[in-house]
Amino acid sequence: MDIFYISPALEVANTMPTPRVLKTHLPIQLMPPSFWEKDVKMVYIARNPKDCMVSYYYFYKMDQTLPDPETWDNFFSTFLKGSLAWGDWFDHVTGWWKARDEHKILYIFYEDMIEDSRRELCKVMRFLGKDFSEDVVKKILHHTSFKAMKANPMINFSVFSESIFDQSVSSFMRKGTVGDWKNHFLVSQNIIFDNEYKKKMEGSGLEFRTEV
Repeated sequence: MDIFYISPALEVANTMPTPRVLKTHLPIQLMPPSFWEKDVKMVYIARNPKDCMVSYYYFYKMDQTLPDPETWDNFFSTFLKGSLAWGDWFDHVTGWWKARDEHKILYIFYEDMIEDSRRELCKVMRFLGKDFSEDVVKKILHHTSFKAMKANPMINFSVFSESIFDQSVSSFMRKGTVGDWKNHFLVSQNIIFDNEYKKKMEGSGLEFRTEV
């Protein structure tokens, strides 16, 4: 359950039977201590920063509760500064990455999911201690495909009014691809970004693919 858009979220979560499935965009330093005390299992999904920036730009344009991102050039600079909702991308991904050996965290990559969704699903199944039949696996793969999710009103946010999500500007489920950043980054921006990435990610051991 995505508790971010449900109010009051804490009360709703407390009424859910265990085991509960909750989704959050919080950086690791803002997670409640109880998550670690209860030894909760976490599945963290990270996406390469260039595609993430593009996706986030359109989300900012669509989400009427967020500040106007203005131009792409402006958003590019704002992203690199980390001055966005849910914090700095670099801090976010490295924070969860560093904690993966201390806690029950399965760290998976969006690009790997696009490349081989069955393989990544099997990773999640093993992590959660599940052994589903082939029929169930096929159903999960179908319902979690981009095409099916884009058509599902429980996922595509079409249930929200335009005053919250104006999907005439950009659909919530937009492309679901890898490499769309090439349609947005200028050559100069790509150089600036690569230099910033190298500086901030050096020594982390964390690597992202921008192609599949």
